[in-house]
Amino acid sequence: MHRFLFAFFCFLLPTIAAANDWAALERPGAIAIMRHALAPGTGDPARFDVTDCSTQRNLDDRGRDQARRIGAALRGRGIAFDAVWTSQWCRCRDTARLLDLGEVTEKPPLNSFFQSRENEEAQTRATLDLLAGAQGARLMLVTHQVNITALTGVFPRSGEIVVAELRDGALQVTGRILIDP
Repeated sequence: MHRFLFAFFCFLLPTIAAANDWAALERPGAIAIMRHALAPGTGDPARFDVTDCSTQRNLDDRGRDQARRIGAALRGRGIAFDAVWTSQWCRCRDTARLLDLGEVTEKPPLNSFFQSRENEEAQTRATLDLLAGAQGARLMLVTHQVNITALTGVFPRSGEIVVAELRDGALQVTGRILIDP
């Protein structure tokens, strides 16, 4: 039993430490890539229309509160961004606005490709190109799990921030931050 507990905590410890790596955001070149806050369900309804929030999966009350608390935590630590970029999906736009970290700009390469996996490579490349064009800027990106996983290899939880740096045209993960709903 003791071996099991020891192995469990050895496995869990790096995750716990990485889940609250605020210092990673203070490093020069740090890019914050956040999965939108809680929006119950998976994917989007068949009648999905990017211009109509009523056809999409949206933040619930816990998700809106989570986004506000994440923004407050970032501001409380004095962490600021030169730009806040978001997917055009309502749950991402709403998360980005509720963070209250500055003007929010929609960037189509951050749109989900969950239901159109054939777009993964092109959108991932377009996102990396956007980041390369903004080299040196402190960026907050609000996007979707599939996009973050394609960019970093990390499967983030709702509201989780993956901190990365652009190195040789690829993102290298330097930390993770999670504020539970």
